Amino acid sequence: MSSDKRHYAARAALRGMTAIALMALPATAMAGIVVASSGPSAKSYPPGTKLPDDSEITLKASDSVTILDKRGTRVLRGAGTFPVGSTAGPSRTTTFVALTTQRSASRVRTGAVRGSGPDGKPLRPNLWYVDVTSPGPVCVVDPAEVRAWRPRNEGDESYSVKPAGGGSATTLAFQTGSMVAPWEVAMPVTDGASYVISRRGQSDVEVTFELLPQLDYAPEDLAEALLAKGCDSQVSLLASSLVLPTD
Repeated sequence: MSSDKRHYAARAALRGMTAIALMALPATAMAGIVVASSGPSAKSYPPGTKLPDDSEITLKASDSVTILDKRGTRVLRGAGTFPVGSTAGPSRTTTFVALTTQRSASRVRTGAVRGSGPDGKPLRPNLWYVDVTSPGPVCVVDPAEVRAWRPRNEGDESYSVKPAGGGSATTLAFQTGSMVAPWEVAMPVTDGASYVISRRGQSDVEVTFELLPQLDYAPEDLAEALLAKGCDSQVSLLASSLVLPTD
């Protein structure tokens, strides 16, 4: 077996073990996962920290810890001691399902605005859309159903897309009234593939695709998988979309 084939086989085996581990994770093993933190205690609760259902965290003044669990997202702010598990009130299950459902081409419409995130930019209506204005890793679960998204729907717009390593460019065309366009790029979407998205008057945006196994994720498990791949913008979208109402 060649070294390339051995390398590919090793990576495939590792991903298989990761998928099995995620599927085997019991629903009651954790209440949630830290997706953002700031302040004096941030080093004690970095993103990716798993927190047991029955635990408490003690925060100092100016601390902020964002926890995502099966019910939704809560932001805990110090000073004080807070229970980790969220048991009362409504959950954001319906929103999570809508956000993470892989939509086929026949079901994609306009990608209507759902409100704004912390940066004031409209929130994507689907976690798997590729934001043509946001660089960095992009996690996808179905390479055949990739869709591009822009944070506005006014006017016809065209973006040029080409492999980061060089090659022919393809055009992404958005129509007036639509925020979504097919990802009709000649090169297939594969794990680790990088593309440069360009438009006149806008800085180039480079995105790198990261493939996730197609599993029935709980919100906290999906956040963990996204964090492991470096898909931070999707973690932020997930957390922002699932914010629970405050008391």
